[in-house]
Amino acid sequence: MTEVTLRVLDGANRGDIFENLPTPITVGREEGNSIQLNDERVSRFHVKIQDDQENIVLTDLESTNGTKVNGEEIQLRILRFGDVIHVGRSLLLYGSRQQIAERLAMLREMDSAWTGEDPSRIMKEGMPAAGSLEFELNWDSDPDLEGTLHTPVVPELPQRLSPAQAAQLSELLEYVHIRLRHLINSGKIKGVSERVVLESRQWQNLLDLQGQLAELLHSIGEPDA
Repeated sequence: MTEVTLRVLDGANRGDIFENLPTPITVGREEGNSIQLNDERVSRFHVKIQDDQENIVLTDLESTNGTKVNGEEIQLRILRFGDVIHVGRSLLLYGSRQQIAERLAMLREMDSAWTGEDPSRIMKEGMPAAGSLEFELNWDSDPDLEGTLHTPVVPELPQRLSPAQAAQLSELLEYVHIRLRHLINSGKIKGVSERVVLESRQWQNLLDLQGQLAELLHSIGEPDA
């Protein structure tokens, strides 16, 4: 029996993690589903996920508002770790962190076979081990790109914030989350290499977000400048 992990990226259930659910499972709005979402745009029984000949298959159960995987409308789809499932106003990420890391490692190795790039050449002291999600998300074939940087890991939230500070931090993170949501929805996976393609306008949107974050970091680091 195959087990499935889904993480809710967006929607009323944002942040919920459903780990190691035995297949088959259903996702929908009503009780009786393996995953019940608090989302009025999700059908009573929206999608089914099942194991079929060593593949994990997602089927839209004739839902009212349809289902998307990686931005594409689908009726039937074989899922791969890291796929984003869009039902109603909710986004679900398929796979655990380790499963997604293993898939990224496989894609990196395929890419390295074409380019001849050796990832061990750019590994630096203190970097996470190859195969971990932190390494796979931040690996780059350019040895100079992160020459003075450490590989980012999720930081801890600041403690003992006042209610106003907590509200300001929440508002800032919500702003970034919404901008990233639109970018995720606009991305398209192309070809056997599964590269994600963004339109020029969305690429500029991403650059603008990076620029705004750079300004915020500068203002925090030099508040009196």
